[in-house]
Amino acid sequence: MDTPGTTTIEISKEHLHFSAAHFTLFSRTERENLHGHNFYVTAQVESPVGENGLAFDYNVLKSILKSLCEELDEKVLLPEQSPYLDITTEGDYLVAKFAEERIVFLPRDVLTLAVRNITVEELAPWFLHRVREQDDIASLNITKLTIGVSSGPGQWARAAWEAS
Repeated sequence: MDTPGTTTIEISKEHLHFSAAHFTLFSRTERENLHGHNFYVTAQVESPVGENGLAFDYNVLKSILKSLCEELDEKVLLPEQSPYLDITTEGDYLVAKFAEERIVFLPRDVLTLAVRNITVEELAPWFLHRVREQDDIASLNITKLTIGVSSGPGQWARAAWEAS
């Protein structure tokens, strides 16, 4: 029997989700109201199949994704790299300045991310980067990794990396 050279594994588990609040920034003067989503995360991995019939240890990737979801869970997410939002600390508070607004938060409730906007199209590459920087992932024989992030049913963004 011939063995496949490469396989595609999809990881889509119910526990790979997080609940977070955000507001999308549309322009220097327009933004959404603060609201929340139940975000879901999936991974699709292409990998050679080894002599033992396994591609790689899926638990490594599932654990990393779960840890990242837990990091974002129950937080207000703010973009550090937005040209429209200035995030500062004033006393015991974190203040997001947008146009003429001062939006005040307790620091424990907020997580700032190195993205331009809190959207699925920014979160998917953020997850991909964070997964790829893990030593455990670098040691796996992965030829392509795609991360998907959803903010609701039927609304996904995906970011991909391919080995050169």
